[in-house]
Amino acid sequence: MPLARIGLGSNLGDPAGNLERAIAALATLGSVTACSSFYRSAPWGVTDQPEFLNAAVLMETELSPRELLAGLKRLETELGRTESYRWGPRIVDLDILAYDDLAVDEPDLIVPHPRLLERAFALAPLAEIDPGYEAALQRLPAADRAEVRRL
Repeated sequence: MPLARIGLGSNLGDPAGNLERAIAALATLGSVTACSSFYRSAPWGVTDQPEFLNAAVLMETELSPRELLAGLKRLETELGRTESYRWGPRIVDLDILAYDDLAVDEPDLIVPHPRLLERAFALAPLAEIDPGYEAALQRLPAADRAEVRRL
């Protein structure tokens, strides 16, 4: 069964509770086989907003990447996310970071995530549960890695 790597983030309301609810909801899309610790990080892109909590999960799923993306968007809405501006604050954010070794490059779906290797807030939790990402995390500047703190 394909193994998807999902990144989670939240910085509104009760971020830890939001992540816990999101992780539980992912069971509707497959089987969560590993879940990282929660990590606190500064906002990326738009910095005038609260800090984020981030996590990552490994998930076995029978869904195709496109079906998984649709399911993640549905869960975001069900969990209270409303559309705002790019990189803005959010109740929950669910991203496909990688899907097996598959590469997808379509206008609204790019897998692996196009900025994964630039973002310590995504790589730190992912490397915790998938050691194959540890080298990518270590290639980031030390200052970037230091801004992501495990809770």
